Amino acid sequence: MPNSGELPELAATVLQPGFVGTTVPDWVRRSLAEGLGGVALFARNVESPAQVAALTAQLRAERPDVIVAIDEEAGDVTRFESRHGSSRPGNLALGAIDDPEVTGAVARDLGLDLARAGITLDYAPDTDVNCNPDNPIIGVRAFGAEADLVARHGAAWIRGLQEAGVAACAKHFPGHGDTAVDSHHDVPVIDHDLTRLAECELVPFRAAIAAGVQSIMTGHLLVPAYDPELPATLSRRILTGLLREELGFDGLIVTDGIEMQGVRRKYGLEGATVRALAAGADAICVGGDHADERTALRLRAAIVAAVRNGELSEERLRDAAARVRRLATWTLETQTTVGARAIADAAGAAAVTAGGAIVVAGSVVGQAAARRAVKVTTTAEAPDLPLTHAPHVVEFAPPRNIAIGAETPWGVAAPLTELLPGTTSVRLSADDLAGATDPAAPVLTGAGARPLVLVVRDAHRHPWVAEALARTLAVRPDTIVVEMGVPISVAGGLHLATHGATRACGRAAAEIIAGAAVPDRVEQALAA
Repeated sequence: MPNSGELPELAATVLQPGFVGTTVPDWVRRSLAEGLGGVALFARNVESPAQVAALTAQLRAERPDVIVAIDEEAGDVTRFESRHGSSRPGNLALGAIDDPEVTGAVARDLGLDLARAGITLDYAPDTDVNCNPDNPIIGVRAFGAEADLVARHGAAWIRGLQEAGVAACAKHFPGHGDTAVDSHHDVPVIDHDLTRLAECELVPFRAAIAAGVQSIMTGHLLVPAYDPELPATLSRRILTGLLREELGFDGLIVTDGIEMQGVRRKYGLEGATVRALAAGADAICVGGDHADERTALRLRAAIVAAVRNGELSEERLRDAAARVRRLATWTLETQTTVGARAIADAAGAAAVTAGGAIVVAGSVVGQAAARRAVKVTTTAEAPDLPLTHAPHVVEFAPPRNIAIGAETPWGVAAPLTELLPGTTSVRLSADDLAGATDPAAPVLTGAGARPLVLVVRDAHRHPWVAEALARTLAVRPDTIVVEMGVPISVAGGLHLATHGATRACGRAAAEIIAGAAVPDRVEQALAA
């Protein structure tokens, strides 16, 4: 049995808690001195790259090898650019381009930004195969609906990010793509046999491991073919038997947020934490509304008690802590190697001037990729482009995906207003249309004879959007429709599928509609 001071330090090593604020709280400083192995940053911790760099410097002043993680998918789910929207297009857009070199370039560009800010682990990429178009939580976060496509782009993304010195984390093992339930709220069931799982869900994870991914995140998913009782995060059969022994992964296994209802509702925070470690997880991500000292101390105490009462073996805890420290060593060594490049390379923070009208800080490489991802479909009723008159824009706002920050802006109205002064806009929710006898009436209000642009996200998943869209198009078949979600159906005189709702995607669509000129250096960014 280890001495009394050693167990709490080992227990602290495997925790990756979040915290509130843009500077380091005193309780996090104390925890780092007591062995805390890592922290997780979210939108609440980010104001600017310079502020994040100062924050991570504060963390390393307490513990030089602390793992600093962030949930940055560089798409609709963004924390590093949450206040303005991602200047990169996201996974579905990269899959639509289907050029792994582009995917690698975007990920490398992101990695340089993160490394410059002192971040060492990114909870990305999402390597789920989104084969269920009604999936409420994955959607555009995935590279696509085909296993081989997701595999090649996941591997390219991982290599690109890690070349910049930031550890990648493939998620959500063993695959969250074919679900109709959000694991933030309940336990999704992946009810496929072993053959189907091997041919679809597991393909991208095998590719990620072959690409040298440093970390894999568990999904709070029930997969009866492997374990009919426990979700993957808590299942030794899945984490140790499948991921470690069968797939041969030797890196860090980190849980999805342990506070999510997919595991917390039945087992509680402490119970889920101990069971995850016993099953084979090495690090426990704690974010959400449990980002406080009390929770961190509760979980540390629960781990210590579990070792002392035999629920969790000391050997398993030591193994988990050793893997955390091994990743910390990798990040220190790798970022030292690429540090000079990260500082010297200013591409990720360049100013982009589009047509002399828009100046936006962000990723030149990401914006170039977003432009390539837009797919345009026209009909006989399509309006002539570029528009010569300012349009009226109606953006349909479905319920927010909980993984996407409420503070993250999206849409086409803002960039169109800059490119075409005089553009007007309105954003409508289901409640706004609920009392309308004709759902087209509120949509057409304010448009008059001006060009009409309708912006939707996953119209196929929201009947109220689909109905309003159909009724409006019956009156205005010349409408421009911009689909910023998964483009299952094509509607409108002119249909633009951006394959994501990031700032970069919105700007790319606006440029097509307004006919904005693109600077040569932006066009050349991906070829550099």
